[in-house]
Amino acid sequence: MQMTQTESYIRAAHLDDVRKVGRLVVAIAGHTVLLIHVDDKVYAVDNRCPHMGFPLHRGTIQDCILTCDWHYARFDLMSGGTFDPWADDLPAFPVQIRDHEVWIDLAAPADSFAHHRQRLQDGLEQGIPLVISKSVIALLHQGNNATEAFRMGLDFGVRYRQSGWDTGLTIHTCMMNLLPYLDAEDKPRAIYHGLAAVARDTSDQPPRFPIQPLPQSDNPEKVPILQTWFRQFVEVRDTKGAERCLASAIRAGASQTQLAQMLFTVVTDHRYIDVGHPLDFTNKALEALDATDWHNAELVLTSLVSSYTSATRMEESRSWRSPVDLVAILQQAFKTVPVSLAEGKKQQGSWVGNGNLCDSTYRDRLLPILLGNDAQAIVDVLLTALRQGCAEVELAGTVTEAAALRIAQFSTNNDFNDWDSAHHTFTFANAVHQGMRRVASLELLRAVFDAAMSIYLDRFLNVPAARLPKPDKTVENPAELLHELPELLDRQQQVNRVGELVGCYLYSGGEPKQLLALLGKLLLREDRQFHVIQEIEAAFCQYSRLGNSTGGINVLVAASRYLAAHTPTMRSQEQTYQMADRLHRGDRLFEDVN
Repeated sequence: MQMTQTESYIRAAHLDDVRKVGRLVVAIAGHTVLLIHVDDKVYAVDNRCPHMGFPLHRGTIQDCILTCDWHYARFDLMSGGTFDPWADDLPAFPVQIRDHEVWIDLAAPADSFAHHRQRLQDGLEQGIPLVISKSVIALLHQGNNATEAFRMGLDFGVRYRQSGWDTGLTIHTCMMNLLPYLDAEDKPRAIYHGLAAVARDTSDQPPRFPIQPLPQSDNPEKVPILQTWFRQFVEVRDTKGAERCLASAIRAGASQTQLAQMLFTVVTDHRYIDVGHPLDFTNKALEALDATDWHNAELVLTSLVSSYTSATRMEESRSWRSPVDLVAILQQAFKTVPVSLAEGKKQQGSWVGNGNLCDSTYRDRLLPILLGNDAQAIVDVLLTALRQGCAEVELAGTVTEAAALRIAQFSTNNDFNDWDSAHHTFTFANAVHQGMRRVASLELLRAVFDAAMSIYLDRFLNVPAARLPKPDKTVENPAELLHELPELLDRQQQVNRVGELVGCYLYSGGEPKQLLALLGKLLLREDRQFHVIQEIEAAFCQYSRLGNSTGGINVLVAASRYLAAHTPTMRSQEQTYQMADRLHRGDRLFEDVN
């Protein structure tokens, strides 16, 4: 049938042809359109059910409602709107009858950005992954809208979860941080995973009603006393009082550095609280604000407070008190840290190559001590490094390298749940390191020592220690190894082989960007696992700092081993995304079904 076009309307069929059969499927300008004649009116809708693409010409019509016969989604024929939000709205096209001919308007909505943005909001509110994925794909297809989609998820997450920041928002921020490493086709997939995690975390949760700042809070001179009060209230687990102080400090104009200092102080006043999660959440909240130009900072930062006041403190933990009282060792060390820092400040700028602990040679000597069996020796070597001029951020980075080695050398003879012990230490150490880059404070420095003690407690996980890949074990064509990696992660119990492959690839001169993109792709095809996502994001961050050094390679070996230990999953979430992607591209899904 020849199609003709006038303005935005396209001739679709002769009216008598539609009347005769009642339903007529026509292919027009890349669309498969279903024309329906009901009560002497003609309606035009997409023939694919927006839920999963089943052909709607096989559906049922009653009272101007079209029902898909597959999952029984119902649609208003006049608007395409669905009565079942999980199915999404059906594209409906305006119809005109001209000289017994049916003309339809296939033009996109006047403001398609606003439409897809609203659909994303609907998906978050209703907790519908398919709607979220379709909206994200459409928004990013229209332009560089990743930040806007991220901001929407961030705002939603901090408003609609009474207990505040948790794993969903952390996953969301991790995914945003991973974007620079991913292939273009995987960027919408990452944003989808983050948003779907937020929707899951807020599902069936009461909303959060933030506490208003104190009256007359627009006085910058009040910031120091608000900092003091905030710390006091967190200490006694007074959530409401602490939240009001933080909100007041933000309204008073506290700088980003001052706010970060406030948060990192209270989250490190006690040792390794809640196995590091509150500090990692704090770092992620600050990174999320960086990504959105500190939009809505008051609501975002105050969402962290309950994680501080409700946290378990390791002073209360048997493992930190016996058989070695790690808390007592740390408390004594903290008394000498200011003196060590003062001595070190005189040495900074002159330590490289002079045999001090902070250059690369002596950092290599520091790592075995950090991985050793003597808690006091570990604390002593950290203090020595500070006295010799090692900057706080450099020391935090070295401790993070040591934490990664625990995972790179994790023995598969351990209980499976022991992976998380090493993981918590690494992601905590990474968060401390990122925090140090933001504000290198004496208070946050305490967390470097906490991370070192956690590495000490994890020492049994390396008995026996898994072998690290050797620099002299190389291949001529490392690119071929990348073809093997996805197949290995399709099978269980491939931890050691995956680690060896990643190390061999990098030592053989393989392109790091391709490996990072592939690891990101393999992460995203799996169902969301909070710790795995944390692990990969932290490892990518550390590798960006260390480069293709031995330390950098070991970090990626650690992350790939952790990924291999937790794959494959059911991959049901990837199936949802692929369905949304195919619907967006207009693929023929089930049109050939009889």
